[in-house]
Amino acid sequence: MKKKFVALTALVAALPVFLAACGSSSSSTKTTTVKLGVIGSDADVWKPVAKRLKKQHINLKLVEFTDYNKPNQALQDGDIDLNAFQTVQFLNNWNKAHKTNIVSVGKTYIGPVRLYSQKVKKLSQLKKGAKVAIANDQTNEARALELLQQAGLIKLKGNVTFPTVRDITSNKLGLKITPVDAAQTARSLTSVDAAVVNNDIALNAKLKPSSAIYVEKITKPASRS
Repeated sequence: MKKKFVALTALVAALPVFLAACGSSSSSTKTTTVKLGVIGSDADVWKPVAKRLKKQHINLKLVEFTDYNKPNQALQDGDIDLNAFQTVQFLNNWNKAHKTNIVSVGKTYIGPVRLYSQKVKKLSQLKKGAKVAIANDQTNEARALELLQQAGLIKLKGNVTFPTVRDITSNKLGLKITPVDAAQTARSLTSVDAAVVNNDIALNAKLKPSSAIYVEKITKPASRS
């Protein structure tokens, strides 16, 4: 939902188990298995962590998901012990919508979102009326719109914490901006002129970061939690 600051989350009941395991003596022969839900390519980030945890007799098992709709449900259902993929705001929205009480226990990294295209090679080649896909959840829609503003393509109302397409005040190219499920942004590249794609989803779709026509500048708004 990568995403601004990525929140590491756990059910309250699972938290003491994990912390106790982390604090266990390295001389202990008992191994504790902890299941961590991640979005696809994020597994590469956690593999070195898993390797180090083995020395503490903790088996960090990575459970990979392909979209942002499943890791919290899996956590709530007890299928995993922790997950790391989302912002605090995304988590707050999830809890409100699903009447759950998943909590954040730490923050990990932030990866920039990027504007990709299979139709043009650079930003200046986007034509009037170009179709642009962005994620439709609150935090990622706001972040995508802020990227388009950074790129000089649109202007947004000031002092709006989470802008939506309704907060666009200037759109000099008349871009047709369509919010879609975050997991669909990369797939939509065959039918739109460009799409703002989150880092993890882009890597899962085999999109090369170097091929992006614009890269988000990490700012305080982009890092909101």
